[in-house]
Amino acid sequence: MSREMYLKLTEKFVVSQCVDENVRISTVSSLASGGTRLVCMSAAGAEAMRRRLSKSLIETDGPHERRGPGFDFVART
Repeated sequence: MSREMYLKLTEKFVVSQCVDENVRISTVSSLASGGTRLVCMSAAGAEAMRRRLSKSLIETDGPHERRGPGFDFVART
């Protein structure tokens, strides 16, 4: 089961729904075509979010906003 999903919802709403379900987020980013890419920390969390947001799932893997470690990344110590 994939931990990744694409939703036709705003990033802020997706994060709030994850908080409500106590689902930890690995990464969340905006899609260029509109919507949000969500990757949960666990497959169980992803399944819970798929059930909760089933009407908002979209079938795309288009370009998305890249976030994460980059040139200016500073690791936590």
